[in-house]
Amino acid sequence: MTQLKKKKFVLDTNVILHDSKCIYHFQENDVVIPITVLEELDSFKKGNDTVNFHAREFVRELDSLSGNSLFNGGVTIGPGLGKISIVLEQEFHEDVAFNFPVQKPDHHILNTAYQLKQKHTKFQIILVTKDVNLRMKAKSIRLMAEDYTTDHVKDISALYTGHRYADNLSDGMIEQMYRPPFESDLTNFPDQDSLTPNEFLILRNGKKSALATYDPLMQVIKRVDKVPIYGITPRNAEQTFALNALTNTNIPLVSISGKAGTGKTLLALAGALERRSSYRQIYLARPIVPLSNKDIGFLPGDISSKLDPYMQPLYDNLHVIQNQFPNTNTKNRKIKELLEEEKLVISPLSYIRGRSLVNIYFIVDEAQNLTPHEVKTIITRAGEGTKVIFTGDIYQIDHPYLDSHSNGLSHLIDKMKGQKLYAHINLEKGERSELAEMASNLL
Repeated sequence: MTQLKKKKFVLDTNVILHDSKCIYHFQENDVVIPITVLEELDSFKKGNDTVNFHAREFVRELDSLSGNSLFNGGVTIGPGLGKISIVLEQEFHEDVAFNFPVQKPDHHILNTAYQLKQKHTKFQIILVTKDVNLRMKAKSIRLMAEDYTTDHVKDISALYTGHRYADNLSDGMIEQMYRPPFESDLTNFPDQDSLTPNEFLILRNGKKSALATYDPLMQVIKRVDKVPIYGITPRNAEQTFALNALTNTNIPLVSISGKAGTGKTLLALAGALERRSSYRQIYLARPIVPLSNKDIGFLPGDISSKLDPYMQPLYDNLHVIQNQFPNTNTKNRKIKELLEEEKLVISPLSYIRGRSLVNIYFIVDEAQNLTPHEVKTIITRAGEGTKVIFTGDIYQIDHPYLDSHSNGLSHLIDKMKGQKLYAHINLEKGERSELAEMASNLL
């Protein structure tokens, strides 16, 4: 029986910027850091974005393990783990130099991994990078390359949708759902133990139907009514469920997923305005993609005009709600007052990071462009009385190093399912127009 080779994982810079604790996730295998990676991390150390945090944290972590052996055979990462070492620059191997320009830092990392493969034949050398192009380049010279998958959601097709159908119920059970409040609660729901906290239900028996949710605090099935919220009337069951979760003060964490046109942001904003009196402020934010985007500096104008195109969709949703009421209406004027008094703040996510998150209704739009660590950072900073909403489409990702399996929204849905403080709903039906729905499905 052939004994499996021990592995040496060569890390690219983007893996460390994604997760500063990544070196602890390779089990008993060794981890190699090319000196080029340290050089690149040096340029990321200053700043307030998450990538800057990861750069600083990793360098501190490395320093705590430091010693002469770090550059000569490596030092042990921890109990049951392999060794970590830093490899200095080496002359380009002819196979690498022949195919790739030597000026690019990526190719220096590629060369380091390739040289290790030639030198350490008893080990399996694997380049770990979130850059799909670099993975392809590695494979072109017969070097194994993998994505960093520690925080990946394994099966996206089985991701929690937040609702289910409950069929073949008795007429009496569905009729009970239409009794006055509290009398309508179901306590004898079949197979109730299988329900997830705050899961939504479409009850039906072929003749009648009702919308409901499982309340984990009271341990009953409660009716969910289809009611307008700040001028926005839900058009389907999923939107009704979303508004219920968005206005439920017992659920401080909500995620809403769905393709473009399903109403994610509009519903979240309507829910915030409906519950505004319960919170000190409403924050509506979205990440600038990518979060550490350096190209924004090349756009013309001051910082405000550069960011306006990113933030305009949020204002568009706000105007949709405003237009539900005449200019003289109290609710229309209230939105203007909230903006003028900064009780309603629309801003890039990076601008809100330093603010106090106590008693805030905090909506994070386009959350699929956040890393799992960024989502965790936002939630862990939520203070007393704060409600956090994440909206996004897990299949429409603009971040260069994220996909449907690795983005923060997918990670949140996968990990938070079953928690009493969390509710999720996936919006399936587009509600823009017949033309928009056709284009979304066919193009």
